[in-house]
Amino acid sequence: MDGAITSLQSDLAGLRTGRASVNLLDSVTVSAYGSEVPLNQVGSVSVLDARTIAVNIWDKSVVGAADKAIRESGLGLNPVTDGTNLRIPIPVLNEERRIELTKVAGKYAEQARVAIRNVRRDGMDEIKKSEKDGEISEDAARGLSEDVQKLTDAHIARVDEVLKNKEAEIMQV
Repeated sequence: MDGAITSLQSDLAGLRTGRASVNLLDSVTVSAYGSEVPLNQVGSVSVLDARTIAVNIWDKSVVGAADKAIRESGLGLNPVTDGTNLRIPIPVLNEERRIELTKVAGKYAEQARVAIRNVRRDGMDEIKKSEKDGEISEDAARGLSEDVQKLTDAHIARVDEVLKNKEAEIMQV
């Protein structure tokens, strides 16, 4: 469950509010070499200025796939291709763009909640299996189930708190 929150925080770190950052493209994966690979494994990502990110793709055959991956990432970015280089202007954050970014943040938070619930389900299945095999009593199983539920509730509350803070940061003018 802690891993889901850590993953959420790294995903949200990529949602920058108006400034170019190399972390902005951390969540972008490119269809290359027969699989999905992170953008930073097919090219070098750098910041040219406060409003522009540059990506130097190492393999010319991957440029089109990288361009497509950035466009479809949900970040609202439109790269300009120049040979093996991609220049990505960061759009000015108007109200519409800020709302769009909060929706992306919400998607990341929902993915984290689903991951936490999956861990909860696995834990509950393990408890039921142990009870069925006679390793623990019915009362112990009930107590453990309640503990797992409390952990789940606490982690989901943490996800909600992280999301609320990020949304406040995005909406701040």
